Amino acid sequence: MKDKQSQHLKLQELCDCFVTTDPLKEMSEIENDGDDTEEAALKWIALAALHGLNSNAKKISITKIKDGRVKVIAEYRDSELPSPGTRVGDKVIQTIREITHLEGEKGKIQLALGLRDSSFELGVKLKTERDEQKVTLKFP
Repeated sequence: MKDKQSQHLKLQELCDCFVTTDPLKEMSEIENDGDDTEEAALKWIALAALHGLNSNAKKISITKIKDGRVKVIAEYRDSELPSPGTRVGDKVIQTIREITHLEGEKGKIQLALGLRDSSFELGVKLKTERDEQKVTLKFP
């Protein structure tokens, strides 16, 4: 029987696990992270949060476009980040929806994450229009 712990708790554990790594390097390897897309999606979200904090990003957006491709943009100097790929990218968006309980075409919520001896809140915004799904993580 598979132990199904809270995805939010698992996300915080992964943030703690990867806090001393190079998040951007780790993000670039996610697409090839085996068959467990749920684990890969949580890992990508944790790495995106860490990268955003370390790089003083304003926000990071992941967008699934009509043809299935996934594009990631960080806003600090408007640069493109490594995509988690189509399979993991789908799961990233689904996982963020599950953790935040955002339903429908639009939504906004604060997501608290503990990181070692401190914590921070990410603004999470979901938007769906014209066959595109976009999730934006806004940093403090």
